[in-house]
Amino acid sequence: MRQIARHPLQLRAPSLLIGLLLVAPQALAAMELVKVEYVPFPSKDELRTIQLKAFDCSRENTAESCERTRALADPLMDHPRLPAACKDAIWDLLQTAKPAASNGFQRRDSIDKPARRLTVVCADPVKPKPTGPKPGSLTPSQT
Repeated sequence: MRQIARHPLQLRAPSLLIGLLLVAPQALAAMELVKVEYVPFPSKDELRTIQLKAFDCSRENTAESCERTRALADPLMDHPRLPAACKDAIWDLLQTAKPAASNGFQRRDSIDKPARRLTVVCADPVKPKPTGPKPGSLTPSQT
């Protein structure tokens, strides 16, 4: 009598299933131990403070004002919920908010541009509220 060759996956499937059943409870228990903490978006006031400090840095061109700007903006680079566009603006600000020998228009503008973008791209996105049916339109009960 000749034996029919079985596919390797057919041989491994039962042992794989048993292995998964043994590991699943431990994985679920580990997931309960790791609780993800909710991190809120930075407030508008916090973003506005960074923006104003950046404007001070561009205007005054002092080490103190520029260092304060970078110190306030740097923690936002590690914020888990901020979008990439926001982190790009923060990165630009961190790279340019440094005192320079001359305080020309290009230097001031290179600091002011990302500072202006902060309050737009880093703010908590507002979810649109569902609107009711427009006057004069058909409602689902009328169709």
